[in-house]
Amino acid sequence: MAKFLKKRSAKAGMPPGALVHVGEVKAEAMKITVMDYDGDRVEEKEVRAVEECFPFKEAPSVTWINVEGLHQVEPLEKLGGAFGLHPLVLEDILTTDQRPKVEDQGDYLYIVLKMLDYQEEEIIHEQVSLILGSNFVISFQEGREGDVFNPIRERIRSGKGKIRKSGADHLAYALLDSIVDSYFAILEKLGEQVEALEEELIADPGPETLEEIHRLKREMLYLRKSLWPLREVISTLERGESALIQESTGIYIRDVYDHTIQVIDSIETFRDMLSGMLDIYLSSISNRMNAVMKVLTLIATIFMPLTFLAGVYGMNFKHMPELGWPWAYPVLWLVLALIGITMVVYFKRKKWL
Repeated sequence: MAKFLKKRSAKAGMPPGALVHVGEVKAEAMKITVMDYDGDRVEEKEVRAVEECFPFKEAPSVTWINVEGLHQVEPLEKLGGAFGLHPLVLEDILTTDQRPKVEDQGDYLYIVLKMLDYQEEEIIHEQVSLILGSNFVISFQEGREGDVFNPIRERIRSGKGKIRKSGADHLAYALLDSIVDSYFAILEKLGEQVEALEEELIADPGPETLEEIHRLKREMLYLRKSLWPLREVISTLERGESALIQESTGIYIRDVYDHTIQVIDSIETFRDMLSGMLDIYLSSISNRMNAVMKVLTLIATIFMPLTFLAGVYGMNFKHMPELGWPWAYPVLWLVLALIGITMVVYFKRKKWL
């Protein structure tokens, strides 16, 4: 449940817009990097003070400010004040269990979504918030080790593709696209586990199989919760209702929308497969139990008349004539054997054995 809910008790009773970090601290210290570029040049640096970012707001070039670590509230408050971010937006950035959404604040767009990774059979999640302005993009990350933005940094440095020749909206698209594409890698790993689980379910299911089914169902539930709202976010950006997104970028956003739909369809397929596997597992266990009960019932049925005869001749009555016969004991064994064999032959003809 820790993936689904974060403790918000620290914010209880506070007014709207109160800046309190909600979530796990994933970085020892805040790290702010700046990439300022145009078609001819790239300037990249790590700033020590948040005030160094302020001049880039009015720069004619495109600026990407990446913030890693959200637990230090004061620098974020200064950065938000300099770039005109609403206190409620800053509050959402600091609350790391937000539902994916997009908000049009007029002179900037606020986008929030999940960056996911799959390590040691567990989905590692991180909230990413994007602020898209006319000439800048500010990305806020919780600060876990590694992200999916390194290829974009390399493209900016090398000048490959359209990113250096386009505006801030194309940079925001590239960040969204890299996050959505990373979902496919997670689905590939989960798909391999689902296939292996399916083979195990057919060969020899056990209690550990049931545990694995439930684990994967929880992972799929979290993926669905994280990605289903993203469809609406990308659709809103695709419609081009904001003046911050140019028409030329809308074509690329449509491609991200298609990828999002593919991811969601894959998740729904895996969820259906796992639900079917759970039904198959329960049916398999039930059939196995029925087979055991069938064998035990047949054995009990065979021994029922034998037990009756053994009980009759186990009585201690004084006058039982057949007890004095010389062949009484072997005859009793012969009768018992004939009854048992006859019942076994009958059961086999009925295909009960």
